[in-house]
Amino acid sequence: MKQSDLLVFNSKGIYCPKAKVYLDPWRPVNQAIITHGHSDHARYGHKSYLTHHSNIPILKHRLGDIPIQGMAWNEPFQINGVTFSLHPAGHIIGSSQVRVEYKGEVWVFTGDYKDEDDGVAVPYEPIKCQTMITECTFGIPAFKWKPQAQVFEEINQWWQGNKEEGKTSVLFGYSLGKAQRILKYLDSSIGKIFTHGAIENMTEVLRPQIQLPPTNLITRETKSKEIQGGIVVAPPSAHGSTWMRKLVPYETGTCSGWMAFRGARRRRSTDKGFVISDHCDWQGLLKSIKTSEAERVICTHGYTDIFSKYLREIGYDASVENTDYEGEADESSNSTIQEVS
Repeated sequence: MKQSDLLVFNSKGIYCPKAKVYLDPWRPVNQAIITHGHSDHARYGHKSYLTHHSNIPILKHRLGDIPIQGMAWNEPFQINGVTFSLHPAGHIIGSSQVRVEYKGEVWVFTGDYKDEDDGVAVPYEPIKCQTMITECTFGIPAFKWKPQAQVFEEINQWWQGNKEEGKTSVLFGYSLGKAQRILKYLDSSIGKIFTHGAIENMTEVLRPQIQLPPTNLITRETKSKEIQGGIVVAPPSAHGSTWMRKLVPYETGTCSGWMAFRGARRRRSTDKGFVISDHCDWQGLLKSIKTSEAERVICTHGYTDIFSKYLREIGYDASVENTDYEGEADESSNSTIQEVS
């Protein structure tokens, strides 16, 4: 990168020198613009936070009483002469892209994003720019998502089959984003929906923003017979824990983009894998970049080398920058810290 660039990467995060503000910094800074509430993008310790209004309850739930300001979608605001605005990223509730403009030069930092409208997050909005900083968590051709309606039909059929066999269905998904997307499309006519404490706590934070079916929190007082035949939504950290004992007999399922890989289900020791992700697949990434009309693309986390090489082959000025963002893998690796209750 050049020192004259509007956004640069340093040891603390993505920095705008002209505005003296960071985007999703991974070390404490004075002023931070936060794209969304996942732990790899929203860290504790900054002196001030700015994010979309709908992300504020999430950040306060995860980070406590922090100094925070909320902005609306497409609402320009200036910091030291640089114009910023937040735009829907479609990743999870409250997720934003950050548009940065100075003297006619426009950069966009996507944060994490997906181009499929999931009916939960505000849909992804393409933004015209000269330079795009994009994730590429699933940036190889092997990743191609089915329409989510098809996946949730598979999930509900799986639940129905397990119920007929007298088994409880246990679905693993991250407490923020994935879990609410799962809950939104479960067919409650099949049976009762139960939740792990980490899922329930985050879902209660988000209920004012999205219509979700009734859920039943599993507590120490919950009897095994009450759960049998129902479906339980739990974080990955619950898999293999003593918390699972009262769910016996059960079948397990994991909701993740990584389930597209042969062998991923076996490595995670889960009975069933459902390919559902809150990130773009290969075609979604390429489509989003093309729609942006960007000439320069900076790839951050994921299959950066493969994806940037392909972009160069088809005519883009593409490069790679290292960050502390790890996309879907990050939420899994941090689940033992964030989601045990």
